[in-house]
Amino acid sequence: MNEHDFSVRLMKLREQKGVSAREMSLFLGQNPGYINNIENEKAMPSMKVFFSICDYFDISPHEFFDVETEAPYQTQEIVSNLNRLNQEQRGIISAVIKEMIR
Repeated sequence: MNEHDFSVRLMKLREQKGVSAREMSLFLGQNPGYINNIENEKAMPSMKVFFSICDYFDISPHEFFDVETEAPYQTQEIVSNLNRLNQEQRGIISAVIKEMIR
């Protein structure tokens, strides 16, 4: 992942969360334009801030870089809910998913 990809991923995750760049910047304890500067490829976060960004999205660094998973926190929620179902219920959900992706 290069700087451009990083910036795009950050913007997509932020937009999915429904927060402004300014709001996120302030939440992270940064100046109001911090996230905007990253998204516009004018800056990159330190490792410490990157981990804070991951915490903000409630995802792991691996999930941040896994661009195949468009909404990692939504996937986490689905998996968490699936784990609460019994085997028969999970089988039904699996069949529905398989039918949907055909």
